[in-house]
Amino acid sequence: MGTSQLSLRTIEPPAAGGGVVVRALPFVGDDAVLVAAVRAGNRAAIAALYDRYEAHVMRTLVRVLGADRELADIHHDVFVRALDSIDELRDPGALRAWLTSIAIFTARTCILRRSRRFWLRLLPWYEVPEVEAPLPSSEVTEALRATYTILDGLPVDERIPFALRFIGGMELTEIAEACGVSLATIKRRLSRAEAHFTEQAREHPALSDWLEGSARWGAPKKR
Repeated sequence: MGTSQLSLRTIEPPAAGGGVVVRALPFVGDDAVLVAAVRAGNRAAIAALYDRYEAHVMRTLVRVLGADRELADIHHDVFVRALDSIDELRDPGALRAWLTSIAIFTARTCILRRSRRFWLRLLPWYEVPEVEAPLPSSEVTEALRATYTILDGLPVDERIPFALRFIGGMELTEIAEACGVSLATIKRRLSRAEAHFTEQAREHPALSDWLEGSARWGAPKKR
C-alpha cells in the first residue's frame, strides 16, 4: 500500500468466544499526505497532527507567554483553530510554519485580551508541561521571572519577535514569516524591544549578568 492510502486497517484472528477484531493502524505519511487526510476527516490523521506537532506548538507558546497557567487551554485552542482552518493552508508542505503562525496569533490574541497590568501568572519554570529537564537553579528561575515581567510591559508586536528571537533562537526570516510581516518590520520591532528590555533589565539584579556581551540572551548569529 502507498502512503497516499488514508484508511489502513489490520484484521486480527478472533479471540476465543469472540468475533474478528479490526484495528486502525497508526497514520503513515509526510505532511502533505497528513494534511490531505485531515481534510478528508481521517481520525488517525487528526491524532497524528497533534502527536507530530504538539511539542513544537507548546514550545512556541512558552517562548511568547512564559509559564502561564492557561497554557494547556491556549495550546488546545491552537489545534482547534488549525483544524477549523486547515482548508486555508495553501502549501501542505509548510504545515509546521503554518502551525507556528497560528500559535503566535493565538498567543497574541490572549495577550491583547487580558486587560489587567500584571496578567502573567508565572509558575516555576520546571512546571511547564512539555519540559523534561533537570530543575533549574533559583537564579535561572528568578531571571526567567524578571524577563517575562519586563516583556509584559512591551507592546505585543514587539514582545513576540523579541521572545522568539532571544528566547526561542529563531532566525529573523522565520520570525517575519510567522508574524506575517516583512523582515525590515521585524528588525525595527526587535530594535525597539531590545532597547526597552536593556533599559528595564538594569533594574533587575537577576538580569545584570545577562547584559554583558552580544550573546546576553542567547541570540543566534544574524541571518
